[in-house]
Amino acid sequence: MSIVVQKYGGTSVRTESSREMIINNVKSMIKKDKQVVLVVSAIGRNGAPYATDTLINMVNGIGIEANPREMDMLMSCGETISSVVLANTLKFHGIDAVALTGFQAGILTTSNFNSANIVNINPERILHFLGKNKVVVVAGFQGMDSEGDITTLGRGGSDTTAAALGEALNAELIEIYTDVDGIMTADPRIVEKANVLESVTYDEIYQMAVYGAKVVDHNAVAIARRARKPLVIKNTFSSAEGTVIADEAQLKAMLKESKKLITAITSHDNVIQVNIEEEGSKSEALLNALEDHQIAMDMINFTQDRKIFTVAQKRIDDLTKILEDLSLKYSYSEECSKLTVVGYKIHVVPGIIKRTVFALTKSDIEILQSTDSNTTISFLVGKDDAQTAVKVLHEEFDL
Repeated sequence: MSIVVQKYGGTSVRTESSREMIINNVKSMIKKDKQVVLVVSAIGRNGAPYATDTLINMVNGIGIEANPREMDMLMSCGETISSVVLANTLKFHGIDAVALTGFQAGILTTSNFNSANIVNINPERILHFLGKNKVVVVAGFQGMDSEGDITTLGRGGSDTTAAALGEALNAELIEIYTDVDGIMTADPRIVEKANVLESVTYDEIYQMAVYGAKVVDHNAVAIARRARKPLVIKNTFSSAEGTVIADEAQLKAMLKESKKLITAITSHDNVIQVNIEEEGSKSEALLNALEDHQIAMDMINFTQDRKIFTVAQKRIDDLTKILEDLSLKYSYSEECSKLTVVGYKIHVVPGIIKRTVFALTKSDIEILQSTDSNTTISFLVGKDDAQTAVKVLHEEFDL
């Protein structure tokens, strides 16, 4: 029997009626003679009693800074509760099931509390229960380090858990269930006519996830790509086919649809552009300081006398201190957004950059900076222009 891993987000496990949709999905898999492993997020979103943000706020309201190790103990509770609730719901519907925490499921992580990385998974206990014809419900987002401490994997950690379990169990398929019909060509809150993609390559969705799309975590995509396990993004609450994520060869074998040149348009807000007039050779000191403070640079353009790059707006205070300590002349362009055009191997297609630039300038959208890669073309624009820019490019490429 082959194994299918299904991950369900907070909205999918929130209510009795939504959990019944999960039951129906599980029954469908069992009828197909599949062994099922479920990965669950905490119930609901911020404000719900057991949502992760709600748990965090309980401690933040005390008035002292919480220890990261203890915060991980707290934050892991939401997913643990979900796993027990869903396992017992399955039993109520006549499906034998067992709930496991992340560390009971064999997930070993680093000790980087609040954003740990999975080091290894020992799947023996999961396989033991599958061998007894049980559905295994694993609490997502968590594991245990070598010292025996509970750890959490950071935002999107339940997606990462599902992908990592899919790899460790040599699963046939990994399904990520959420409350939308799949990956879309743009944020539907910005582009009303955004469409659901039938398929997308690992490289494309990885870039989309990094640059603003929030349907699936980029770490999960990286694991699935490494393991060459197809990911399918589906809606718990509809019968839509969803979006298949795989490599180009897999997609050609699985699907008949020919891919469009451009896959999607994403945008990421709260970015600042940094412009440094360098006096002498201080590049090494600057780069070392940024690394020491874990400040990630993006859209990097370095020349002999000028350094231009972007960083997250939230790091502006730390960055300012570094630049002042190094006595560098600098200026910021704040309130920026990074707009990214994603498409398979678009870097080698003539005319794409011209079309994007002309479309934006025709709409009086100032391009502050640009970069490109094999699958992306990115533009830095003012935050006030971002939504218009997404709409313009969505229309330009008829997505």
